[in-house]
Amino acid sequence: MGDPAAPASDVIPPRPGEELDAVAVAAFLKGRLPASEGPLEIQQFGGGHANLTYCLRFGVGDERTEYVLRRPPLGPVAPGSHDMQREYTALSVLYRAFPYAPRAFVYCDDESVIGAPFFVMERRRGVVVRGVVPACFGGGEDAHANRMLSRVVIDVLAEFHAVDPTPLGLDGLGREPARFLERQLSGWTSRWERSRTGDLPVADEVAGWLADERPDSPPPTLLHNDWRLDNMAVAADDPGRCVAVYDWDMCTVGDPYCDIGTLLSQWANPGEDGGFSPMPCDAPGFMTRDEAAARYAERSGRSLDAMPYYLVFGTFKMAVVLQQIYVRYHRGQTRDERFAGMGESAVQLFELAAARRP
Repeated sequence: MGDPAAPASDVIPPRPGEELDAVAVAAFLKGRLPASEGPLEIQQFGGGHANLTYCLRFGVGDERTEYVLRRPPLGPVAPGSHDMQREYTALSVLYRAFPYAPRAFVYCDDESVIGAPFFVMERRRGVVVRGVVPACFGGGEDAHANRMLSRVVIDVLAEFHAVDPTPLGLDGLGREPARFLERQLSGWTSRWERSRTGDLPVADEVAGWLADERPDSPPPTLLHNDWRLDNMAVAADDPGRCVAVYDWDMCTVGDPYCDIGTLLSQWANPGEDGGFSPMPCDAPGFMTRDEAAARYAERSGRSLDAMPYYLVFGTFKMAVVLQQIYVRYHRGQTRDERFAGMGESAVQLFELAAARRP
């Protein structure tokens, strides 16, 4: 996502074609948020590749109050994805039991305001680690800091999976949780079919393997559905302390192994060819993928027996995610040049998924 915890340098003027109508936003939010009476300035968080995220600044100087606005990406989106109402529903209550979830305050389904549904949440400040370890944590040279970063992403996931959704009213968030994995396979295969830009037999082969080898799921839990280090902010003075988790638009109830499988699919082991990882996995001290899986098993009390399957599933899913982003660029629905190479990245991930089959 665009990073609500990012330093000021990551906040940019809205990209061409992605501007918001500040007058319309201010009029809608007036009286619905504390301190929303003053003048409104809107800037954009420059990171992220899907949902668009903006910093709303009400007032001036020391009296300025900031919020974060989230809306779907431009152009058609896959059914069930980029669901602002689902994200708002989760974040409006999840903070009560899971303190790393930013609190959502306002949801708008009136598309006449900005052209799409959106919601507004609190802004959390921290450090988001993407690809390389920032200088504040030793720039990758501090093995202890690197170890803490690799542990926090696992430990907080296990903590999240232990949250009981029923007291929060989130137990109805998912449809038939016991059949979640079955529906996921069907859904991601359909998304691949709709977003393909040419023939790719290896992707079809992996989809068939996943359907044939599907294991029984464990008891359902809350799921994030895109758990990764760069969807998390940690304290600037402690790489082992989470301050926020973002990107809840696919939150549901279902098979917890899908979360850990998606995360581990992006956890490249040292020297692994073709790995796509937004994490500094090659930094000294950073846990290996097997160590991360074992840590999750220890923290959650769950078996690792089916983990090889979920690793392939997670890799296939991430390949489709990249393909869905690329196809919007391919069709001219976005002009963001960051997306130009994602088609090739998707192909590499489909091939990696095939290679990871046990």
